[in-house]
Amino acid sequence: MATQSAVLQPSLTLKRRLKAPPAKVFAAWTDPEKMTRWMGPGEIKTMRAESDTRVGGHYRIVMQAPNGEEYDVGGVYREVVTNEKLVFTWAWKSTPERESLVTLLLKPDGDGTLLTLTHEKFADEESRDGHKQGWTSSLDKLESFMA
Repeated sequence: MATQSAVLQPSLTLKRRLKAPPAKVFAAWTDPEKMTRWMGPGEIKTMRAESDTRVGGHYRIVMQAPNGEEYDVGGVYREVVTNEKLVFTWAWKSTPERESLVTLLLKPDGDGTLLTLTHEKFADEESRDGHKQGWTSSLDKLESFMA
């Protein structure tokens, strides 16, 4: 039964067309200074970001809500294809045992980029749904940052 539940782990896929070339979008995901300018849903702001963008390298993002509550997430880069693809683990400091996996694909699309974000291996549907809201809002901020 455990193998069956592993196959059925919730996932999500979001697509967004951005008005910037793949190199600029890739940099927004890998340059800590740029990450602090858009990462985080809604009123949540990224306070610190670290990124060692190479296979086996680590990243960390510390976000803060208006009420002062901090959210600390990080992981390891599993695959890095400059300006095309990033695959990295995703785990909140508060629940490190609930590691999931994010894949970003960047495809040139006219004068912009088609970004496909797939986040998989969620522990449950509630976690997937919360991340869907967070990613959708963060991608809205990325879209504004890229404009």
